[in-house]
Amino acid sequence: MTNPLLSDWDTPFGMPPFDAISDDDFRPAVDQALTNARAVIDAIATAAEPPTFTNTIAAMALAESDLDRILGTFYGVAGADSTPAREALQRDFAPMLSAFASEISSNKALFARIETLWQDRDALDLTDEEQMVLKLTHQSFVRQGAELNGYASDRLRDVTARLSVLGTQFSQNLLADERSWFMPLAETDVADLPDFVAEAARAAGAAGDHAGPVVTLSRSLIVPFLQFSPDRALRENAYAAWTARGMTGGDTDNRDIAAETLALRAERANLLGYDSFAEFKLEPEMAKTPDAVRDLLMQVWEPARASAEADQTKLQAMMHADGVPGPLEPWDWRYYAEKRRQAEHDLNEAEIKPFFQLDRMIDAAFDCAHRLFGLDFAPLDGPTYHPDVRLWEVTRDGQHIAVFVGDYFARASKRSGAWCMAMRSQQRLAGDIRPIVVNVCNFAKPAADRPALLSYDDARTLFHEFGHALHQMLSNVTYPSVSGTSVARDFVELPSQLFEHWLEVPEVLTKFATHTETGDAMPAEMLDRLLAASTFDMGFQTVEYIASALVDLEFHATEDAPRDPMQTQAEILEGIDMPHAIGMRHATPHFAHVFSGDGYSSGYYSYMWSEVMDADAFDAFVEAGDPFDPELARKLEQTVLSSGGSIAPDALYTAFRGRMPGVEALLKGRGLAA
Repeated sequence: MTNPLLSDWDTPFGMPPFDAISDDDFRPAVDQALTNARAVIDAIATAAEPPTFTNTIAAMALAESDLDRILGTFYGVAGADSTPAREALQRDFAPMLSAFASEISSNKALFARIETLWQDRDALDLTDEEQMVLKLTHQSFVRQGAELNGYASDRLRDVTARLSVLGTQFSQNLLADERSWFMPLAETDVADLPDFVAEAARAAGAAGDHAGPVVTLSRSLIVPFLQFSPDRALRENAYAAWTARGMTGGDTDNRDIAAETLALRAERANLLGYDSFAEFKLEPEMAKTPDAVRDLLMQVWEPARASAEADQTKLQAMMHADGVPGPLEPWDWRYYAEKRRQAEHDLNEAEIKPFFQLDRMIDAAFDCAHRLFGLDFAPLDGPTYHPDVRLWEVTRDGQHIAVFVGDYFARASKRSGAWCMAMRSQQRLAGDIRPIVVNVCNFAKPAADRPALLSYDDARTLFHEFGHALHQMLSNVTYPSVSGTSVARDFVELPSQLFEHWLEVPEVLTKFATHTETGDAMPAEMLDRLLAASTFDMGFQTVEYIASALVDLEFHATEDAPRDPMQTQAEILEGIDMPHAIGMRHATPHFAHVFSGDGYSSGYYSYMWSEVMDADAFDAFVEAGDPFDPELARKLEQTVLSSGGSIAPDALYTAFRGRMPGVEALLKGRGLAA
């Protein structure tokens, strides 16, 4: 039978034909696509004609089209709906794809053509976008070792291949730990929990074929359990399991993987002539240097720690008033912070949550996108990779813009966290190619007859990932290598974090935060209390984030990698005087951002780097007096959202705002300003 992955897809808007694809189709399809891509690359490298932008750079951009289509489908499914077969394929593909990338970057004939074009770039009649694509192509080859020879070239290829294997193994180990752990609860254990937490625990138990309610390591279940369970021993057990992911011993322990990864990254940087991996990794980013990153993080660390320590004193006093002696522990913080929030802001999560229905928050995100950018969303029938997945066609003025895929519920086969990816990116090089954009979340799935309810933080996550999706949908470039979110790592979070601000716009919540049973809008006084508490516990949130960002940076900022990452992590936290009752948001053995691949290695800081811009960018709408100001929205799309990586990020931001921002708006937005 014909492999559906290698055939034309007769599906709505070219969606992958998930109903026809089996796991057995992926390996032969990837093998064939690699063979085809190698033939195209070889033809480009050995062409008799002198190099031109069209016959070299543009031709390379299309060389892997079939491979990109197949892998976009595979990795979209593998991360969100894992199976043993798909995990085995991931392990097989990692070294294969690494070897293929090394073949290309070490192809001397191909690089000679690129180098010729780079040296002659000023004489070429190129558009600004083409100039950027040429620059990034040349830079990529150099950073992958195209200028190395002999042992250095061979060793870099081996290091890169091994790193790809380790990243896959780290991710799969983490998923295995998250999938295998659960804590059974008696009905008496859930009796004092809000209904939405108790129902989520019962639903998790039913989904796992357990006899009763359970706590799993899904963030959307374990965090509210830590917030509301009055049983300190149960909270301690849950927190211990949550923080022990990746370090439970046995085959899924990630500590040795982290150590080897750090050593190989340091070696990779040294082979390429850099003093540290952080210097290598940050060179193409906005920050440029480790010192610039450290300076930003420490500007925020000091006021954040002071705020957190003041909060810790208050929470510990509350705990002592309950008759619990000793210091406040990490498994106590969320519980007493929730009690304090109720006392100081008269906010009860159980009272708020019925107003945050998943479907209404999706509608809210869509409505904001319509009011800002004229986008419309209509449900779409088509093949999906899981029954929970939903599809929408995105249009503007009747013209097709994108397909949006929403996959919102936690399940054992899905890795933790939330993310956005494009199964197909926008481009015009191969025709008017419109994107297929996926948002994946891990919200607690309700019982069949109940609506899905979100916390306010969950709703913020939904808006965050949808901001990434808008960056993909509104992309308007020619070349796929600079499409959508293909931008500097410390710029990519700007659209996502900026879109979060619209969740805080009172008229948005008034319209869409409606009660699940009565349909009534959130009362004005409750809305006021909710928004007034937007910076509540911000010291805690900032400290747990910056601690992780600083550990990531310092791991990679030295010439010699730490031999014992856990000891080094402890030393870094001691050096910054980490508050006792706050843990890192992501400790090393489960720091998937950093160790499941190179994406955020030396780059976890980028959320805060982008936040400096997003706080300042939303201030533009505040200054205009209208959060939906049409002129500003059009300017935002034309600069930040549509340009992808075709223009330098600082130029894009300056084109929108007229200048680069300082840290003041961030500190003010987090309630940490003096």
